[in-house]
Amino acid sequence: MKRFFSFIKQFASFFRRHGDEDRGLMEKLRDTYRLVVMNDDTFEEVTSVKLTPLAVYMGLSSLIVGTAILVIMLIVWTPLKRYIPGYGDFHRDSEIALLTSKLRSLENEMEATRAYNDNIRKILVGDMADMTEEAVKKEGLPENLQDTMPKDVDRIPEDELLRTEVDKGTFTADPNAVALSGISLLGAQDIPLEQLYFIPAVSGEVTAGFDLKKGHFGIDVAAPKNTAVKATADGVVISAGYTVETGYSIAIQHPNNVVTMYKHNSVLLKQAGSVVKAGEAIAIIGNSGEDTSGPHLHFELWHKGRAVNPADFINFN
Repeated sequence: MKRFFSFIKQFASFFRRHGDEDRGLMEKLRDTYRLVVMNDDTFEEVTSVKLTPLAVYMGLSSLIVGTAILVIMLIVWTPLKRYIPGYGDFHRDSEIALLTSKLRSLENEMEATRAYNDNIRKILVGDMADMTEEAVKKEGLPENLQDTMPKDVDRIPEDELLRTEVDKGTFTADPNAVALSGISLLGAQDIPLEQLYFIPAVSGEVTAGFDLKKGHFGIDVAAPKNTAVKATADGVVISAGYTVETGYSIAIQHPNNVVTMYKHNSVLLKQAGSVVKAGEAIAIIGNSGEDTSGPHLHFELWHKGRAVNPADFINFN
């Protein structure tokens, strides 16, 4: 290492040698020198190289320039440019900006749709207590909507089961289909059931009446096989499926906070989300489920979360 620094010192001081004051810079750079590599123990010459200061300068300059060109080529022609801060691909940046704008637009549409569906669900299940006057005005609903909401309504197991089915997402009504159908689920919220008109779901003999004490929240109407079960009023199907106890069952949400349920069918003709009209066939009489002893329809009528006796409002004979 000492020899190396000694060589550098001698190489740098050749300009200051006595008698070189009259020589030009280029002449001094062209002076030939020999770089000798010797064995430190035997002083035997291992190798030697002739060089000039100009050649050393040109070699170092070429190495630096070549390295710079290689680095620039790697940056321009390889993916390494992506890791350089501030380096941008204008075409790619424009695509990213466009995709970001579309994504933001889709997020806004999804949020609006989610809020709309959530409001529809609240209307169907009667869970409107958390909607303040400000929220009602924001959604464009009638100002007297809160006055028509049922308050302090006692919950019973059957009602909770129905609400659970809606909360689980079985209701998938198309808002546009509901709007086009002309059915207003908001409707006149305070019309007494006595003033509403219901079409009999089926015509037949009532074999079991309404009895809250025995947990029978509807009536059983006997009817021949393959008899069509009809919707008692306009509405939207909020639940349609099979359970072990009630067999093939269907539930419809009507205006005025009315829900009707049809159980023990053999076939369901509608699915959750379907918009139905009064008198439209929704199922076929059957004997499905465990809690049945023959072909019949178990029909339930619910008003503002309470089960009421259907025979008081509908004539099934």
